[in-house]
Amino acid sequence: MAAGRELLLLLLSTAALAGIASASGAFLSDTVFQGSAGSTGRSLLQAKKSCPVNFEFQNYTIITSKCKGPKFPADKCCSSFLEFACPFKDYLNDDSSDCASTMFSYINLYGKYPPGLFASECKGDKNGLPCANVSVKAVNAANGSYRAQSSLLALVTLICGLVTLLFH
Repeated sequence: MAAGRELLLLLLSTAALAGIASASGAFLSDTVFQGSAGSTGRSLLQAKKSCPVNFEFQNYTIITSKCKGPKFPADKCCSSFLEFACPFKDYLNDDSSDCASTMFSYINLYGKYPPGLFASECKGDKNGLPCANVSVKAVNAANGSYRAQSSLLALVTLICGLVTLLFH
């Protein structure tokens, strides 16, 4: 019986730790595309900090419902990309984080887009892609999902702690 309790405790602790581990201007900088278009240089040798936004659970239908192949129309693909990405512009423009590469990994996973599609199709100016026309509603919706997920993680951690105290 004690071995069963220890195994349950180990599994709950592992789940809690795994959950914890996963847990600037009006433009998207052109450097956002470096992760998807392939970049050369020293960035591979420099460690990047983990992105505070969890892109795994974002709603990608904004892009996947409008940007469809085989032609991938630039106007629809770029407008939907901006609608999705602009709420995260401060995180994506941070070159010291892995936010841009993480976001593009999930965009390509859910949309099965050819590599570099958005980098080659979406053109901005010297500052990058404009985010001025993106609604505030999109920002609130994008951040709301992350807040709800953080609350759920805190609840799971609390329950694991209580179960640990109960069986210890």
